[in-house]
Amino acid sequence: MGSTLLGGFGPTEFVVRRDRSLPYGRQQPYSEVRSDVVRSRIERLLVIMSKQDSVARHTPRDTSAVGLNPIRRDAMGAAMRVLTRITGSELADRYKIRETIDRITYQSTKTGFKTLGAATRTFKKVSGGASGPQRLATAKNTDFFDLTPTDDQQMITETVREFAAEILRPAAHDADEAAAAPADLLARAAELGITMVNVPEAFDGAADERGVVTNVLVAEALAHGDMGLALPILAPSGVAVALTQWGTEDQQKTYLPAFAGDDVPQASVVIAEPRALFDPFALQTRAVRSPSGYRLNGVKSFVPAAGSAELFVVAAELDGKPSLFLVEAKSKGVVIEADPGMGLRAAGLGRLLLEDVAVPESARLGDDDADIRAEQYADAVRLSRLGWAALATGTGQAVLDYVVPYVNEREAFGEPVSHRQAVAFMVANIKIELDGLRLVTLRGASRAEQGLSFAREAALARKLATDKGMQFGLDGVQLLGGHGYTKEHPVERWYRDLRAIGVAEGVVLV
Repeated sequence: MGSTLLGGFGPTEFVVRRDRSLPYGRQQPYSEVRSDVVRSRIERLLVIMSKQDSVARHTPRDTSAVGLNPIRRDAMGAAMRVLTRITGSELADRYKIRETIDRITYQSTKTGFKTLGAATRTFKKVSGGASGPQRLATAKNTDFFDLTPTDDQQMITETVREFAAEILRPAAHDADEAAAAPADLLARAAELGITMVNVPEAFDGAADERGVVTNVLVAEALAHGDMGLALPILAPSGVAVALTQWGTEDQQKTYLPAFAGDDVPQASVVIAEPRALFDPFALQTRAVRSPSGYRLNGVKSFVPAAGSAELFVVAAELDGKPSLFLVEAKSKGVVIEADPGMGLRAAGLGRLLLEDVAVPESARLGDDDADIRAEQYADAVRLSRLGWAALATGTGQAVLDYVVPYVNEREAFGEPVSHRQAVAFMVANIKIELDGLRLVTLRGASRAEQGLSFAREAALARKLATDKGMQFGLDGVQLLGGHGYTKEHPVERWYRDLRAIGVAEGVVLV
């Protein structure tokens, strides 16, 4: 599994980039790129482009930078930019593909490129077969809580941590200002196989058993780069978890293969609703039965990358009990509104309005028994709370890693400010509470992975992440003094992001 997850990372060369958002931290090198993988991917890109003979025509979904469904990048421009970048680099000569690039470029300028935008993707319905849905086996039950990650987990975490440091952290400031993630973010993250770890091998995935602990470690590593940008990356993985855990055979065959490929659809599990004191077990989004299936009405919030979303797993009340439904973005009655907030702006948050949306009987996830389905929904909520706790842990660690060198180097009255007891105690408290949050989250993930009850651990992780997570951000700003209030340093953004933990639900199912 490890080699699959590493995607294009392997031994060849290092390129070093200075990260302006980490003036006091260590500057890490780019991950190495394996030559055979690079060549394979470039050639595959060229083959795909050579088969296209027309430009995809789709209606722009909005014209505003942070409004309803931002316009997608023109396919021709994006493809030509990729080719230009390759042609202008040494890659073309190294892999002996310059002649191929020239030929494809010439043909493409005449015939154009065809691309599938998120708004136009069609999931081909697949039915039939009697093998039943694929369920991942639980991990081996152990009598002790082992904190040592496996070799695969260690390798995955290190790779994702490098990706977060080199890709997410430098892009975070601009993404926060624009209230939108970079257009190619999900595609770049897909190369790491983050979604693939939750797709069974039967659908070309990399999972042979539940990987809740691995998902928690990945979420923490991504959030160390930037929590806002981590959300659009992790959201499709949450949908893959839901389909694998509770999807029917037909649902899995229809949707899961897309989550194991390079073109992962932007998707998310949407539970939260825009109202005070929201309770995920008292939903106002309603599903009512109809002759053809169900009709959904309601409003959902906290939808990452809402403008480019293709698929939603929507929580709605059915016959007085919560259920999950698959809703495609192109369904009639689906409306997306921008909803940027105080924090997590880089996630491109939006609202999902369901106005008498018709879905077939086959769109409902979970067991036919309403009571069992309600318990499955409760597990979804608990898994998401572990996911948000992991995000809080990663961002809290980013705060700690940033303030420690700062207080050691910043001098006042002839000595580092870290020599002041009040400062030292504040830093120590961040570390103490951070370790506590991490341990509770990992314990909950470990129990969930083994098929044991993890309701207590999920509740504790939620409480600690809400209270202590916000304190991590507050203390980070405080320790930087006046600098903490400015956008010259990322701690003010981390503080705003951590404020969201207490009101967030869904999205990050681990």
